[in-house]
Amino acid sequence: MARAAKVENIIMQKNEVFGTKKVVDEMNINEESVLETEKNAVEDDVPEAIDVTSLPGVGAATAEKLQSSGFHDVLSIAVASPGKLCEAAGVSEAVARKIINAARDSMKMGFETGTQVLARRAKVMRIPTGSSNIDALLGGGFETGAITECFGEFGSGKTQIGHVLVVQVLSRDPKASVVYIDTENTFRPERIKELCVGVGLDYEDALRRIMVARAYNSDHQMLLAEKVEGLIKEQGKKIKLVVVDSLTAHFRAEFIGRGTLAERQQKLNRHMHTLGKLSSSQNICVFVTNQVMSKPDSFFGDPTVAIGGHIVAHASTFRIYLRKGRKGSRVAKLIDSPNLPEGEAPFEVTGPGLKDF
Repeated sequence: MARAAKVENIIMQKNEVFGTKKVVDEMNINEESVLETEKNAVEDDVPEAIDVTSLPGVGAATAEKLQSSGFHDVLSIAVASPGKLCEAAGVSEAVARKIINAARDSMKMGFETGTQVLARRAKVMRIPTGSSNIDALLGGGFETGAITECFGEFGSGKTQIGHVLVVQVLSRDPKASVVYIDTENTFRPERIKELCVGVGLDYEDALRRIMVARAYNSDHQMLLAEKVEGLIKEQGKKIKLVVVDSLTAHFRAEFIGRGTLAERQQKLNRHMHTLGKLSSSQNICVFVTNQVMSKPDSFFGDPTVAIGGHIVAHASTFRIYLRKGRKGSRVAKLIDSPNLPEGEAPFEVTGPGLKDF
């Protein structure tokens, strides 16, 4: 409406100056031309795509090394650390800093207004679960562009929610694909088939759009997460959901004792950083399940705590604690969110999916 009024005002001004509408028509002042001019002005402010080889110190051989290490574009280089770039391209730290600075200058990286952030947030989608209680708790469903962690004891419904999210994403977008990183041999195509029947989705088509990878150790798990971006940019996959079930199983088994705690947390931090970057840059919902332990020194309240400590807690955008309820039900408790209040949502796991309890 504001643009239409602006166009009408321009036309009235031209009529007053030249006296006739004919002159206005000859000057081709209309809504389409004004909007096109505004569009061109906006496009002029957007930096053109820059080839990686145009950066100083990056030749064909270096570009190939960067490509193989996951640096597919200038943006990925601009947000990289000098140490990571040194390792990937085999260059000195001084050259790496020079490359990164040139990439940042070309991308015009800097501050943006709250209005621009709000406009970008309009692209965020929410994946419903079938349970109105859980959806209301999460403001409409699981959010894309964020990491959501679900932790709880065995049988609390973590893997079930992961399977439900897979089917919900595939049922809403016929071109979407899903990545499922399985660390505990919990992915079941039979369960996917059962959930597809519940929402009226062709299960054969759904299974073809699920890319499952079994991770056999923590290094393999981290490598699989790094390869997701390649699926999007090299193979053209429309990935909308990444499930890691579970996040900490291998880390917990491989790093035993307090002497290895620092190394474990460093690796976990790097893994979570990869997942966080993937979720924000590609607008993907990253859903991770987490194991728990019991604190023996806790005399009051629930002694159950998630594995991974503050590293996983700080890196997750949303944190949900799942526990068993009465009569076979489950309870989801939102304990951390940047914009939503804490709360609980009782639900039940059934054959067709999740439903309110």
